[in-house]
Order: sequence, then structure tokens, then C-alpha cells
Amino acid sequence: MAIFSVYVVNKAGGLIYQLDHYAPRSDTEKTFSFPLDLVLRPHDERVVVAFGQRDGIRVGHAVLAINGAEVNGRFTADGKDVLEFLGNPANYPVSIRFGRHRLSSNEKLMLASMFHSLFAIGSQLSPEVGSSGIEMLETDTFKLHCFQTLTGIKFMVLADPRQTGIDALLRKIYEIYSDFALKNPFYSLEMPIRCELFDQNLKLALEAAEKAGPFGPGS
Repeated sequence: MAIFSVYVVNKAGGLIYQLDHYAPRSDTEKTFSFPLDLVLRPHDERVVVAFGQRDGIRVGHAVLAINGAEVNGRFTADGKDVLEFLGNPANYPVSIRFGRHRLSSNEKLMLASMFHSLFAIGSQLSPEVGSSGIEMLETDTFKLHCFQTLTGIKFMVLADPRQTGIDALLRKIYEIYSDFALKNPFYSLEMPIRCELFDQNLKLALEAAEKAGPFGPGS
């Protein structure tokens, strides 16, 4: 069981804090000879596998590195187009690392804003007055849990579907936010949280949740 990440979104929908706590390893690196037995396509400024899933390489995985050097979107470390480089027989054999692409800061900001809008839509669609909005989204690989405070701040946790104690963890994070962000004289409401004590105590809470599940008395 694991907790993957934590997001804090202000009442306007802006991302004010994000922590990647644990990322499952999905990278696969292999050495290929020409011709490449995978079909690659450009997608969202990166090169992804469109066909040829095998040996841990899945459709949708992006090219992350070539010959040990990280790629920059659709370009190699030395500025060459990835698809052109891999289409040249002179560059083989070649080592390619595939995996799920890492979200950029801008993508995280955009996703936080999108969830804020979905949360509001969920509240409006509810047949009951005063709905709390979306509290959980479930997939086969993770669950997104959300807790909104009375002031509109949203705390979101992405965790393994089997992880227990998330409701208590969300409230613990709110407590940490109140103690180490709101009581910090240098912190401004609705602004990004940059507080070392907040970081330290949040990480301790995540580790405790992973090990023990629900929080016990006095935690």
C-alpha cells in the first residue's frame, strides 16, 4: 500500500501545494536493433508508444531517455528530433527508456483547476441541497480522496486503492496546515505554502498512514 501524492487547492481553484510522495516504478529500458519493432507517435509535445506493447512497455508510455540521456519532450538531449533519430539506421543499436511521463508544474496547476471545477459541478448536480461535492474518485490503480474545509480549501490525496485511513489522514493534513501554515506569520492566505515545518510534519503523517492505516487516539 502507498500514498502517491498530496495536493492543496485554494478556494479559487489555484494549486498552492503539491507533494509527490511515492511513484510506482513503471520505467522499462531496452536495447533495440533496427528497425524498431514499436510504433511511435508524437502526442502532447512528447513521443509515445502507439502500438507494440511488450516486455513492460505499454501503449501510451513515453520515450524518457535515449542512450542514458534524458529526452526533452520530442527532442534528444542534444536537440535532435526523437523520431528522426530513431528512424536513422546509423544510430542503432540504441538503448531507449520508456515510462509514464512526469507531469510538469503547469500540468499540475491545470489539473488542480480542472478538479476544482468538477467539484463545483458535482455539488450542483446533487439532488440534495448542500452536497459536499466529490469526496472520492476511484480507478483500478489509485483512488483520489478529497476533503474541503468550511473556508473552501481542498486537500486531495492520491493513494493505492487498498490504502486505509485516508479520511483520518486528510483531517490530519488539515490540522498540520492549521498549525504550521496558518499560524506562520510569514504565510499569506490563498498563497503557495512554503514552510519547512509543514513539509516535515506532512511527510511524517504520510509515513505513519502508510505503516499504520487509520490514525489512533492522540495522533
